[in-house]
Amino acid sequence: MQVKPKLSLVGAGPGDPDLITVKGVKTLSKADVVMYDALVNDDLLKYAPNAKKIFVGKRKGYKRYSQERINELIVENAFNYGHVVRLKGGDPFVFGRGSEEIEYADNFGIPAEVIAGITSAVAVPSKLGIAVTQRNIARSFWVLTGTDSERKLAKDVELAAQSSATVVILMGMSKLPEIVRLFQREGKGDTPIAIIQNGTLKNEKLGIGVISTIEEQVEIKELSSPAIIIVGEVVKQSCQLRSFYEELTVSQEFQQRTRIA
Repeated sequence: MQVKPKLSLVGAGPGDPDLITVKGVKTLSKADVVMYDALVNDDLLKYAPNAKKIFVGKRKGYKRYSQERINELIVENAFNYGHVVRLKGGDPFVFGRGSEEIEYADNFGIPAEVIAGITSAVAVPSKLGIAVTQRNIARSFWVLTGTDSERKLAKDVELAAQSSATVVILMGMSKLPEIVRLFQREGKGDTPIAIIQNGTLKNEKLGIGVISTIEEQVEIKELSSPAIIIVGEVVKQSCQLRSFYEELTVSQEFQQRTRIA
């Protein structure tokens, strides 16, 4: 039987295996090879019981394969086995380098399709009742990576800090002190902020506060990557978080009156 090479980029969603799309599951069931990332829930691999599985995940300070080698593996496996499903956390085109993989496969005449996924940038905040846009509060939102290709703080974060929009930062925990200083410099020390680790999963952890206090909360809650940072007034509008900010406001007013007295 002649092998017909094909590439499918499938978004695995934000973490909870139930949040993959129906089309994503159907595509996995037809895979000959599944190449999956570090943020992909292993439970999703059951939808491809007969496929060869290859872990190609990247974490901070660890890469099993370089991106160049991943591109090569896609082509090699497509020609050797047929249908390669590239399973990526969130959506393949939101900081997923999916376009690079499709372009590389296209150079070898391999047809490709993209199955969109639910991006963590929206799904993780929404699970806690945080709407990234809200009428009369936030008319737009930024989705940013915290680090650039040189592992420095992405320049767009500085622009976002000047905006009135909701700011969602992925892969930014290592740059949190710098992010805090940027927002403080813009006079936003009292702006609400939430940090959600392992969003949508059973081991989800949450730290909330304002820009000027969030580093303390991160230390108390022992938060680390993978986590999403959400900055903006919409954070305190969440029904699940509102009581915290109401108590914070009362505490701040009490402290102010005490200083005046």
